[in-house]
Amino acid sequence: MANDAPHLRLYNTLTRSKDAFVPIDPANVRMYVCGPTVYDFAHIGNARPAIVFDVLFRLLRHVYGAEHVTYVRNITDVDDKINARAARDFPGLPLNEAIRQVTEKTAAQFQADVAALGCLEPTVQPRATENIDGMQTLIATLLQNHHAYEAGGEVLFDTASMADYGQLSKRPLEENQAGARVAVDAHKKNPADFVLWKQSSAEEPGWESPWGRGRPGWHIECSAMSERYLGQVFDIHGGGLDLIFPHHENEIAQSRCAHGTHAMANVWMHNGFLQVEGQKMSKSLGNFVTINELLATEKFGGRRWPGEVLRLAMLMTHYREPIDFSVARLEEAEEKLRGWQRLASAAQRGESLQAPDATVVAELADDLNFHRASVALDAIARNAARGEEEALVSLATTLEFLGFSRDLLLQGADHDTAAIEAEVTKRLEALNTRDFARADTIRAQLLEQGIQLMDYKDPATGERRTKWEVKR
Repeated sequence: MANDAPHLRLYNTLTRSKDAFVPIDPANVRMYVCGPTVYDFAHIGNARPAIVFDVLFRLLRHVYGAEHVTYVRNITDVDDKINARAARDFPGLPLNEAIRQVTEKTAAQFQADVAALGCLEPTVQPRATENIDGMQTLIATLLQNHHAYEAGGEVLFDTASMADYGQLSKRPLEENQAGARVAVDAHKKNPADFVLWKQSSAEEPGWESPWGRGRPGWHIECSAMSERYLGQVFDIHGGGLDLIFPHHENEIAQSRCAHGTHAMANVWMHNGFLQVEGQKMSKSLGNFVTINELLATEKFGGRRWPGEVLRLAMLMTHYREPIDFSVARLEEAEEKLRGWQRLASAAQRGESLQAPDATVVAELADDLNFHRASVALDAIARNAARGEEEALVSLATTLEFLGFSRDLLLQGADHDTAAIEAEVTKRLEALNTRDFARADTIRAQLLEQGIQLMDYKDPATGERRTKWEVKR
């Protein structure tokens, strides 16, 4: 960690306070984020944690060094919804083969979608199906430690065996009484007890275990995968607000009771809920939209949206606040990003500062305050608009640090950026040799493709330069 690096302050759901972040080991800062359940294409609600924790990943890499940060985001490929989708879509295949068909396709689409949103690949992306042994080891330990029991063909976690169960959600155990929100099963000691291992029928996927052929419960998956790659106690655990209870609460219970530790993760971070045009997203309301539909179809607002626009639209609202995802918000984000990129694209190719703007980084270091970071970015842009070359380069470098391109974004069209810039270079050469007819021909040809050119003089050198953008 550099001496001039900013001090991170992060809001911790566990303590309900914003505190200074102190890693367990600065040489290996460790973060786990709950990833997708790959039974269908990811919806825009799934995009928010992917983007939020990508920004945190970038910030941690900047502060501690890229080689000193480990980011794990799991892929859940064991789930009853996956089983149902596999049986529906591939009725002629054995279930295990059908499940693989479903999860391979949807997992690949998720990777492509989040890449289009400007997200870096996590350090590790473990699959639940590849960590069954670790789950069984944890379950056996919980049974041995008298924190779990077998009943009704299942292995269940005994919530009453944990004195401080409920610390994350602040839900006392006595509140988890039988009712609409708690499954009522006669074989449970307590209505809040949850499944660690459940039996599988011949028609369901399963693995052999000491408790019979079966499959894991949802919560044990993340406990096993985080332990394997990050250890028994790590720095940051992230996910959506909807995961606080029961998923994250139960992860904590399993992990702490299996290992006898004071914590599973020291900092718990949760992004807020997402609505679409002021309403809860649901298929029944017709406002359910996937990331891929936004990127590749005209379902939302009658057009395709560049991934960078979606990214900025998500970040414009503080990550802990609810967000209203709307066409108006996307248009606002696009206009803002186009303004930054129009300037940044004029920075000399190959020029780069050693680091992104320190003020932008400092604002992000205050619990990912992207709003204040964008205000600082606007100040840089104003200096860049006055022709300050250092500001131009700073703007370009900082945009790239935030996961945005310095190039002027394309508006959902399939343009070849390199080919356009090659034509722009040819036209400048023609102008410099006073071949105005050829220069005009190139301009006209680009305009036919929807590419508009803008000539200007470099304020420092007086040389002719050209910017381009997609004509609106």
